[in-house]
Amino acid sequence: MKGSLSAAEVHKQYSDGVTAFRRQITDATLRIKFTQEVDIFFRACTLGVWGRDGASITPRHVEYYNAIYTKGNPVPAILFWELSTAVSEYPGFQPPPFFARMRASDKVSGTHLARRFIDLMTLMQLLFAAVDDVVSEEEAGFVNACADSLSALCDRDGLKGGKAPLDAKDFISKRPEADGPGDEAAPAAAVAGGGEAAPQTEAEQAPAPSLEELMAELDGLCGLDKVKADVKSLINLVKVRKLRQEHELPIPPMSLHLVFLGNPGTGKTTVARLLAKIYHAIGVLSKGQLVEVDRSGLVAGFVGQTAIKTGEVIQKALGGVLFIDEAYALANQDAPNDFGKEAIETLLKGMEDHRADLIVIVAGYTELMGTFIHANPGLESRFNKYFYFEDYNGGQLMAIFQSMCAKNGYTLSDEAEEYAGTYFRELYEERDENFGNARDVRNVFERAVSRQSDRVAALEAPGKEDLMSLTLADLREDDGAQTEGT
Repeated sequence: MKGSLSAAEVHKQYSDGVTAFRRQITDATLRIKFTQEVDIFFRACTLGVWGRDGASITPRHVEYYNAIYTKGNPVPAILFWELSTAVSEYPGFQPPPFFARMRASDKVSGTHLARRFIDLMTLMQLLFAAVDDVVSEEEAGFVNACADSLSALCDRDGLKGGKAPLDAKDFISKRPEADGPGDEAAPAAAVAGGGEAAPQTEAEQAPAPSLEELMAELDGLCGLDKVKADVKSLINLVKVRKLRQEHELPIPPMSLHLVFLGNPGTGKTTVARLLAKIYHAIGVLSKGQLVEVDRSGLVAGFVGQTAIKTGEVIQKALGGVLFIDEAYALANQDAPNDFGKEAIETLLKGMEDHRADLIVIVAGYTELMGTFIHANPGLESRFNKYFYFEDYNGGQLMAIFQSMCAKNGYTLSDEAEEYAGTYFRELYEERDENFGNARDVRNVFERAVSRQSDRVAALEAPGKEDLMSLTLADLREDDGAQTEGT
């Protein structure tokens, strides 16, 4: 469609707008909460906008939805049927959880974050409405109603506004004729820029990382020495096969599908994502994206639907890697009529039909994955390469924790560093079936940041060092809370 924003352009406008707003948040706790919740909130907004005027959901809607994320947050991977269902079941607009804290912060500091956020929300919702190059009257009415509900909360709290709020009805555009110039759609393409039309250029795509950069990223992962060696060996094998092909030499049959064995939190998804990019860099895959699913993303509740659902996932993964976590859940030996069998059969057919441009990685616990692979002869023949992901030891857990601190702008006092080293060593030595590896480290980090925020918020005039420092008190917790969330 002429004038339509690409998904890449939507992502850039959305990410730039949210990032610029986040920089205005000086309260560290509020900034963290905003970062964690903002993408979820705006993706919910799309469901309300797209359900206004009865238009059908199209593949472009799916592309727009999956473009709504900011750096560091999970990237959505919704499917067509999932989005259609979500739009039809939209429960109604709800203020985001962080908005209450934002208003409280404004009340104390005299800032206008809440009012500015309402304008940001209006612009983003108009950006979503422009999926078909049109902002309809119904869509604009919904956007204004959402803004009015947030404004009413600000009014109730006595928060004065600055400039007049944006009116979504100023961006209403008529649907362009199929053979017309399409000028009427200009406002829709400009909503994220504050009303000025953006030039229609090719999507600004970041250059794909080189093989050297990807291998450096792999080497930079903590631990996983055996996995790294296996990946490098596999890459060498693929590169030599391509060279033999170029010299018209025989190429023995080889399956590139993989089995990842190991406990949760050992980096399986991270390595799978890197492998997808590496395969793209050496010309094995045309796109190099990773599509991650589990049983719920493949299996439906009625006969015939599972094949459709699994087939759609395969189509989405073409050109990249399909990563199936906890794949053993598809092989339910206790229920021979389980729809997981249908998913496996559809998956095997897809792997055969698209063997030149699809790689499947199945992952899960070591003992359970063996049962899964042997549940179907087709699985045994296609999955013959196994990568073993060992648990992180105490020193590696500490290194991951230090990396999280450095990446997020936190420093450890000497006492806190000593305490953390002992804590992670004991966590590894006393691990049981609930041990979560890097997930446990993330839980410890997030709880420490939360306690630090409560402590710093009580200071009269905290400085930069106060905002960055994690102390022994921030890391300590009751024994009963140590395994929370693992």
